[in-house]
Amino acid sequence: METPKGHKHPITQMITEINSIFAEIGFNFSQGPEAETEHYNFDQLNVPKDHPSRDMQDTFWFKDKDVSEPTVLRTHTSSVQARFMETHEPPIKIIVPGKVFRNEATDATHEAQFYQIEGLCVDKGVNLGHLKGTLEHFFSKFFEGKTEVRFRPSYFPFVEPGVEVDMKLLEGESKLAGKWIEVMGAGMVHPNVLTAAGIDPKIYSGFAFGMGIDRLGVMKYGVEDVRDYYTGDLRFVNQF
Repeated sequence: METPKGHKHPITQMITEINSIFAEIGFNFSQGPEAETEHYNFDQLNVPKDHPSRDMQDTFWFKDKDVSEPTVLRTHTSSVQARFMETHEPPIKIIVPGKVFRNEATDATHEAQFYQIEGLCVDKGVNLGHLKGTLEHFFSKFFEGKTEVRFRPSYFPFVEPGVEVDMKLLEGESKLAGKWIEVMGAGMVHPNVLTAAGIDPKIYSGFAFGMGIDRLGVMKYGVEDVRDYYTGDLRFVNQF
């Protein structure tokens, strides 16, 4: 009797597809630690000391007395951005998929742990137009249909200006077709973040974006409860 073959988890499948799409336009894969220092998770990203995201209700803090400096379970993959820029000179184009953690209640659309994808591009002359074109390329490939992207002003400490990104699928039979859907936060890398990493903001500029991979799966596959990704229930996993 032939042993049944296994297959990749849907999250792993999406990460593989996302990486391949961004590789087509010159982005490299990068990663970093899930247990992160306060320095890289907050300070290097221009997050003020009194910002709400540092509070216990949003962040899991380590209480181990042996830890040399304040440490958290990373709240975003943007911490890898800060680490990478310290050790690499522009031009920089990286994509960072990974697990992140938020100390919040769970429901059908929220989990205390989930996967996020971070993108970063730093070079001379980078602007919001480059960000828009990059995202339109990605969404059109990922959702297999031509898409349109629009920006709405927003605030994130590590970008200036910051934007909320909406995406609309212009064609196809998907339930998403013809609807504007909020998909991520993004913007131009804040000069303070570049300076902290040793990059001169008078010479270089960059864009960054972050989105939840779990949520992309909700849109792509019609997953109704993000907690299903993490139950280990084969009735769910085997659909992929």
